[in-house]
Amino acid sequence: MLSSVSNGYTRLPSDPKPPALRAVHIVAGLGKRYGGIAYSVPTLCAGLGQAGAQIEILSVCDEQFPSSNATHGYRDSRFPVDFGAIPILRRLHASSGLANALNHAATSVDVIHNHGIWLMPNVQAGWAARAAGKPLVVSPRGMLAPAALNFSRIKKKAFWALLQGSVVRQAACLHATSEAEYQEIRSLGLRNPVTVISNGIDVPSWGPTENAPPTERVALSLGRLHPKKGLDRLIRAWALVEAAHPDWRLRIIGSPERGYDGFLRALIVELGLARVTVEGPLYDDEKKTAYRQSELFLLPSLNENFGLTVAEALAASIPVISSKGAPWQRLETEGCGWWIDHGVTPLALAMEQAMAMPRDSLKAMGAQGSAWMLREFSWDRVVAEMLAVYEWLARGRPPPSSVRFD
Repeated sequence: MLSSVSNGYTRLPSDPKPPALRAVHIVAGLGKRYGGIAYSVPTLCAGLGQAGAQIEILSVCDEQFPSSNATHGYRDSRFPVDFGAIPILRRLHASSGLANALNHAATSVDVIHNHGIWLMPNVQAGWAARAAGKPLVVSPRGMLAPAALNFSRIKKKAFWALLQGSVVRQAACLHATSEAEYQEIRSLGLRNPVTVISNGIDVPSWGPTENAPPTERVALSLGRLHPKKGLDRLIRAWALVEAAHPDWRLRIIGSPERGYDGFLRALIVELGLARVTVEGPLYDDEKKTAYRQSELFLLPSLNENFGLTVAEALAASIPVISSKGAPWQRLETEGCGWWIDHGVTPLALAMEQAMAMPRDSLKAMGAQGSAWMLREFSWDRVVAEMLAVYEWLARGRPPPSSVRFD
């Protein structure tokens, strides 16, 4: 008799159980200010560990978020940055401690998986993989999108030519979290195999949306306060609808970057808006409370490889308005939101439509979004697909259906 099929291959009952697959993951930083990557990478690694793989994350430690001793199915090793007193070098996140640990780990693991680009740990991952002869997986995490490449464009061109480009081209497999990111990778001429596996979301942990106060309805935008997020467009669009909806207010919440929060506050004053706030970041239970107290979520971003906050909002049963800079076209086909063109006018029109809807109608849309997240974005599915990629790369199994060669 044959055993059941697992990850595309068949094993006889008498065959010895294969050793646990070992993988090391590299990410430049896991502080909460890094946004979605600080959630998605540890959660993926926890799932891989619980599925039987031996997993370690190597990252550079942020002094505000020191290394955690907690273990949730993986080892979490963080290292201080070199040249901490030199701002230009510090921003590259170079760490000799991480490099030494990575070189040591590379000799004994089956797969090296790098998350992100443009920083030295992302380059060192490629060097270690090449030296040890191990397959390298690179997850760009949206950093190869046109909008992302336009920020600090000259510096990125130089970094790509000198260091990053050869690492990405040598990767045994690239990882895209959406069809849009896959197309962006191919548009750059990269011919590596690409696995398209979305991020996951812990739907049950979010629960239903709480009732907002009867005299106030909240529209929420949550994420990094960075120019690529298009929040200045959001404020200008709000200026077109605020007077017609005195029962609504807009909360913009996130970790500021490049002084963008100051620019947004000045714009609010310039436009004379009364019910818009730009607030600092919220984490854990406070962030969940912000979702649950909102009736509408807004993502006007210029570009997102996935847009984790959209998934979080939908998991919390909140309908979403997203720009076409994020790969959420199914918001409309699933009946849980709007997927709109870039610009102030399309955003204002969608906001006008949503804000005029009764609470019960928005709740019904949000419920459909939550059901969608539960149906298609479970971490169990994501972990199984990533393990199949590792088995293909490290053990010669057939490539899984998520991998594209075209």
